This record gives sequence, structure tokens and C-alpha cells, in this order.
Amino acid sequence: MLKNVIKLRKADLEFKEQLLNYQIRNKVFLKPYNPIHKESFYTLKNQEDILAQNIVDYENGNNYVFYIFLEKENLLIGKISLTNIVRGVFQSCFLGYSLDKDYLNNGYMSFAISSIIKFAFDDLKLHRIEANVMPRNKASLRVLEKNNFINEGLSKKYLQINGIWEDHIHMVLLNENY
Repeated sequence: MLKNVIKLRKADLEFKEQLLNYQIRNKVFLKPYNPIHKESFYTLKNQEDILAQNIVDYENGNNYVFYIFLEKENLLIGKISLTNIVRGVFQSCFLGYSLDKDYLNNGYMSFAISSIIKFAFDDLKLHRIEANVMPRNKASLRVLEKNNFINEGLSKKYLQINGIWEDHIHMVLLNENY
């Protein structure tokens, strides 16, 4: 069971070196799915700043970023987040995630997504989780579908990814128990 294999951890400055290592290991792999990063992104100071901001955001309830660790090896292999949380009549957020190129197709991201869904719906009491995925990212669409997200349509030129305005498929999961 993956519960004993991977663990989601809140941001902690203690793993800034691991986060930097993850970013460097996956620099080329994640490039087609990320905004353009300056070289300063791949520095220990920048990763420490990212973690520090993650901590503040978590404490303020603005964004919730978790890092995916292989438990036995204590190795950071990905991250998953709930961001842009809107309360009031909307009760919604955006889901984002990435996984190390060497750990794909092991069920790790499916497990991480199912865990964060539980957190979003049970702990945060959100009604809606939204995820936007480029149509060519079949693996990402598949992992969302396995977690019961539905396709609500195509958003044209939705996000600027790697310097290009990319179309995205708008995937949504509703909390039917809300």
C-alpha cells in the first residue's frame, strides 16, 4: 500500500537542499510544463525562499503546498498544492502538482492527489477543486480522471507555459458531500 511508501509533508526549511536537488534533476523534464525559470531559480537561496513562502501561505490558509517524499529513502520526489483558495460562495481552489521523472507510473501521484482531495474536502471544507492541463499532457489528464475529475472544457491560451500561451483542459472535482 502506498500509504507506507510515500508521505506528503508540509514545507520545511530543513529540506531546502532536497528541493533544489529535485528542481535540478527535473529541470529539462519539467520545462515543457512550467513557466520560464531564470537560472537564479535553481539556487539554494531561491528554494529556501520558496519554502519560507510556502510556510507563511500555509499558516495564513492562502495556499497549501505539500512535498511528496519516498518514506523509506527520505527522498523528495514531487510536490502537490492547493492554491488560489477562494472562500465565500465559491469554496474553491486550484490543484497543481509535479513528479520526478524517475518515479512516474508507480501510482505515487494518484495517491498524492487522492490524499490532497481528502484534505481539501474534509479538512478545508472546500466544494470544488480545479486543475488545468495542457491537452498533450496525457499522463496528467489520466491521473486526474483516475481521481474522478471531469472535463469541463477547453480554455484557449489559458496559461503562459515555457514562454507560449497554451490551451488547457479545465478539469474539476466537486465535493458531493458539501
